[in-house]
Amino acid sequence: MGHKLFPTTVIGSWPRPVEVQKAMREKRAGRMTEEEFQSVADEAIIKCLRLQEEAGVDIVSDGEQRRDNFISFVAEHLHNVKMLTVSELLEYVEDKASFEEILGTLDVPAFSLSNPAAVGKISRKKPLALDDFRFLKRHTDKKIKVTLPGPYLLTRSMWVEGLSKDAYPTKEDLALDIVHVLREEMEDLIAEGVHFVQFDEPVLTELVFTQKNANRTFMCGALTAKADAEEEIEFALGLINSVMKGMRGRGTKFGVHICRGNWSTQEHVLLKGPYFPLIPYLSRVDIDQLVLEYATPRAGEIEAIKEFSHVEIGFGVVNPRTDEIENAEEIVDKISQLLKILPPEKIYLNPDCGFGTFAQRPMNSGELAFQKLKVMSTAASLLRDRV
Repeated sequence: MGHKLFPTTVIGSWPRPVEVQKAMREKRAGRMTEEEFQSVADEAIIKCLRLQEEAGVDIVSDGEQRRDNFISFVAEHLHNVKMLTVSELLEYVEDKASFEEILGTLDVPAFSLSNPAAVGKISRKKPLALDDFRFLKRHTDKKIKVTLPGPYLLTRSMWVEGLSKDAYPTKEDLALDIVHVLREEMEDLIAEGVHFVQFDEPVLTELVFTQKNANRTFMCGALTAKADAEEEIEFALGLINSVMKGMRGRGTKFGVHICRGNWSTQEHVLLKGPYFPLIPYLSRVDIDQLVLEYATPRAGEIEAIKEFSHVEIGFGVVNPRTDEIENAEEIVDKISQLLKILPPEKIYLNPDCGFGTFAQRPMNSGELAFQKLKVMSTAASLLRDRV
């Protein structure tokens, strides 16, 4: 059987059940062992896997149940990385007043944000995602997507001047070791036969949709003082292409996911703007698939995709932050517009972003996430019948 048209997949995170949230707090407080925590997480992963399977998702994830959020989980896996809360970070930020203003503007409670900072030379203590993949593979025959923070996101958030400077005089110095860590991880994942590896690069949109020192920014992941947006885009592009060198064509598909913020259910506080300013990055990135947000008007015109004809598109068709269940026919109509630009074999369907984001503060409930994925699968079947 050939390639199934319009495969459906997820972006990664799934709302963590109360048991997992509690276990995370207990583990952090030293009241629960690592083994006890893992067995709670194992159970939650199997549950969210079964829901994805039941909803008809073709390429599944582990719902990132073991991670406290999409970036800070790396701290436990790397040498010389320290977790800092937002209030601790404040001590190391030069312009404290505007940093506090940023936090006030965002709908983000300080407790839900923690940031991994490099305090010495970093290297892998243990794999970032390999063990999670092995666990999931034992419980499903479906193709699996493994999600990782991208090299630009990691560099921007982990280089904190007052803490990182001795080991890494500049963020560019740190970036070299981050690229090395990610390449090691990918060699392991390719060897293990992972179907799809997705890098998340959310800070890219923060670059182009906020002005320098504007009072809105994405998260602490954008701490490093922002240089010129074009220079930063070139820097980010260079990093991902260094990570990807020699990795494609070896049986694993690679994608980059870009969104405009998933930290709030209040649409007006999230970033907005079309993909056009990111064309210098998106049209030259050495990957197989761009995983883009399109379920919300904030993503701008579909026309921008014309510039990305060299890759597949993971097209966002459901909004992970709303209570409203999308309509399958409306999704089909949207994809019909996309089919004027791209051939059907280059189109994947996915939500705009993860359903979880922060462990203690999910963007939605598991029940709604399930309903949204079911509608997405229905739309994919309708499209297969029509094409």
